Parts: sequence; structure tokens; C-alpha cells
Amino acid sequence: MIVLASSAMAITSITLNPYLNELSHKNDVERYQQLAKYILLNPGTPPNWGSTPEVVPSSFGLALENSSHPYQLDVDKVSRLNGENAYSITYPQILEAFGVRDVALRIEVEPLFGLSVDLVSNSTEENETTYTFEITTKKSGLPISAQLSCYVISKDYVDNVLSSTSSSGNGSVSVTIPNSANGTALLISFAKIETQIVAFNVYSFSHKSSIPKPNGTFMRLNPLNYTLNVSFSYPNQEVLRAQVFTYNYTFEMTQIAEDNQTAEYSFPRLLGASPMIMVITGSNGSSIFAEWVSYPQLPIEMGADLSGLDAAAKIVSLTFIVNVNLALYEFTIKFVGPR
Repeated sequence: MIVLASSAMAITSITLNPYLNELSHKNDVERYQQLAKYILLNPGTPPNWGSTPEVVPSSFGLALENSSHPYQLDVDKVSRLNGENAYSITYPQILEAFGVRDVALRIEVEPLFGLSVDLVSNSTEENETTYTFEITTKKSGLPISAQLSCYVISKDYVDNVLSSTSSSGNGSVSVTIPNSANGTALLISFAKIETQIVAFNVYSFSHKSSIPKPNGTFMRLNPLNYTLNVSFSYPNQEVLRAQVFTYNYTFEMTQIAEDNQTAEYSFPRLLGASPMIMVITGSNGSSIFAEWVSYPQLPIEMGADLSGLDAAAKIVSLTFIVNVNLALYEFTIKFVGPR
């Protein structure tokens, strides 16, 4: 059982006061609860602001437009909170659209439990190499058992392995890669404890090649509106494979545009409850690389820096369960008001 700080998945929606500043007469906790729910239950203006790169909302809300369920957020609005996305909106833009002048805020979004991966051994034979990984699943430091769906991708090679973690939160996965598929490899791991509760991890390692460069070295990947925009960092880069991975499915993306420095790929909407991991493998002549990005683009930490505040600061932290593309995530919003 996962316990959260608020009963965010209420069956009925809560009617909010549209004039947010009129909440100022309430006590801090009640006021901030209403402000948080306003953000989570309203789509903002325009209501489809998330899917259009050049649009900055004039009022701030993260709900999916025309959603019939409370706390169902728009995948693009959530992704645009991540500063690594080329289409992200800034904290000053959020404050301006939020329109409440006497508070600062911080937003954090992440899976409901943690998934960690470590490479523990490898064994090479004549034509292939087998890698073994230790996988751990925990919630708030406590072990939980989960079903695992893991993919390995290297160059143009892809394979899927199913496994699980025990009640102690520990499990292992072994993958075998042909030695001819040399280059930067990725182990993409999904862990599921219930239908809508899925975590992910992407582990980069070298397969018969040099140490991998940091993610984003060769390409910048920006998902928005079920399209992946790719910006090349160097000339003469060749794409070998463009693939999407979820807990249950993997499929190749469809290229819809390309020029010397950019490319675009489309990918379909899925009914399964899982984040998507988009991977581009390619070559720059001397290296075989693998770049990746998640959709929604998580985890997210954005907003006011609260680390330097002293004990007198009025910080209220509220946590909700939210739904993004059918999967559930932990959404924490922290408010700081006047002393």
C-alpha cells in the first residue's frame, strides 16, 4: 500500500474559487490547498497551451483539457515544466500566469516508487556478450516487489527480458548482445506494482566500445504533442534506429521531417499505462551513440529554490497522486508565503 500526503484521487471534483486572490483571508494550509487544486484541476488559458511550443499560458493550469477525471494532467504541460525541454516555460512565466503575487512555489513530479539499476558482471564469448544487472525497487526507502520489463538496445539491436523483484525489493536481469552491435548500449527498465503504477530507469553502458558520453552529447531530444524533435549537435550524424519503449510495447518511430541539423519523428498515443522512453541510436563517424528522453519528461524539479530558507519561512508542502497518460505519479507542490 502506498500512502500519500493527501487524498488527491477523490471521486468527485472540487469546485474552486476562480478569483484566487480572494483566498488570502484563509489560513495558510487551507489557502495553499485550494491554490494547488486550482493548478491541478484547471487546464489554464488557452486550455491547449501545452501542445503548442510558442504559446505561454496567460493563466496557469496543468489539467488535461476536457478531462472527465480529476487530477488528470496534460502530458505536454507537465513536460514543459522540465527545463531540459526546448519548449519549457520559465518560472517567471509561471508566476505571471499564476497571478498570485504574494507566494513563491516549487513543483516536483516523479514516479510513485524508485527503481535503481547496477551492472554487476559481464561475460564475453566468441560472438556475443552477456551482461547481468542488479535491480532494486523501493518506496520511501522500504522494499517493494514489482514486475519488470527490460529492454536492451545497442546500435540496431533490440531485445526484451521479463523478470521481477522479490518482497525484499531485489531482482536481476541478464541480457545478451551480439558483439557486432558494438557501441553505447542502454538497459531500459520498467517496473510495475499495479496497473497504473510504473517506474522506469535508463542505464547507459559501453558494449565493446569506449565509455559512454553523457546523455544529450550528440543530440537533444524534445518530445511535444506526440512528436519528437531532434536537434543534432554535430554535422554528418547518421541515425541508425528511432524507437519508442513502454512497459508492454516497443515500436519504431516514423520520420516526418529532416534537414541538416534537425529531424522530427511522430509516435502514436497508447492506451497502456506507462511512460514512454524514446531512443535514437546513431553514428557520428567515430562513435556509436544512444540518446534518450522520457515522455512525460520526468523527473521534474522546478520553481523557487527553498534550500536556503530559514526556519521562519512559511513553507507548506502538499503531495497529490496525479494521472498522466493513464499512469500515476507523485506531484508535490511547495508554497512559500509572506512571513
